[in-house]
Amino acid sequence: MKKNKFCQSCGMPFSGDPKGGGSEKDGAKSDMYCSYCFKDGPFLSPEITDPKQMQILCIEKMKEKGMNGILAWILTRGIPRLERWK
Repeated sequence: MKKNKFCQSCGMPFSGDPKGGGSEKDGAKSDMYCSYCFKDGPFLSPEITDPKQMQILCIEKMKEKGMNGILAWILTRGIPRLERWK
């Protein structure tokens, strides 16, 4: 299995994740999802059920951190092609 460089839910680079990835139910590091999306097995935002909702959430979070809205939109365009949403 290949090592992912990006979270397969939100698209964030693992290099930008302070925990280096989420965690599986058994405590192992997830190589699929970041710590903002996945902890101890389940997704942290179960209300997000489609890629469009994830894009909106990610854009909001990036704007809160001071990112330009257009750049945030550009950076989230690939979310529908990630493994979680296939």
